[in-house]
Amino acid sequence: AALSQFSNDPIVAAAEMLNHARPDVIAWAGTSGSWRGFELDAALCRAITATTLVPATTSVLAINEILERTGVERIGLVTPYLADVQAAIVANYSVAGLRVVGERHLDDRGNFSFADYDDARVADLIGDVAASGAEAIIVLCTNFRGAMVVERLEAELGVPIYDSVSATVWKMLSMTGRDPKSVVGWGSLFRELP
Repeated sequence: AALSQFSNDPIVAAAEMLNHARPDVIAWAGTSGSWRGFELDAALCRAITATTLVPATTSVLAINEILERTGVERIGLVTPYLADVQAAIVANYSVAGLRVVGERHLDDRGNFSFADYDDARVADLIGDVAASGAEAIIVLCTNFRGAMVVERLEAELGVPIYDSVSATVWKMLSMTGRDPKSVVGWGSLFRELP
C-alpha cells in the first residue's frame, strides 16, 4: 500500500500546478526509481513533459547521468533505507552495469525521520563506504542530509560524492543552461561537470 505514494497521477497533477509558475524545468526530487526501476522515472518524466510541455528530470536520473558522464563503474551507496530497499537499489545498479562495492544503510522504516540524522551520522556512513575502493559515493535520499557534508568529505576522502539533492539541482541548472559553478559548497560536481 505504501507504494501508492509513487503513482504518477498525483505527481503529474502536482507538476500541472507548478506549471502555472512557468518553470523552465520540473524535477521529481525523489529516489523511488532507484529501487522500483530506472525506467519508471523516465516514464514519469515523459508524462510530466507531455502534460506540461516542460522538460522534466528526477533525482535518480540526474545521478545516473553523472555516473555515466564521469565513467564511474564502482560505486559506494549510502542511504537511510531498509535492507530490502537497499538490495533492490544494488540490483538495479548491477543491471545497469555498475557495481556497488560498498554500502551502508540505516534500516529506517520512516520517511520524515530520514531528515533527523545529523551531518555527523551521514558523514560517518560516507566514511565507512569510502574504504571500499569506490570510484564515487552516492548519498541516495532527498530527505537525508548529504549535500552539506560533501565538500568537506571529498577533500578528506579523495573520492567524489554525489548527493541526490545536489544532483537534482545540478541537473536542473544544466537543463536550463545555467552555470552549475554558481553553486558553492556542495562539492566537485558543480565545478567539474558543465
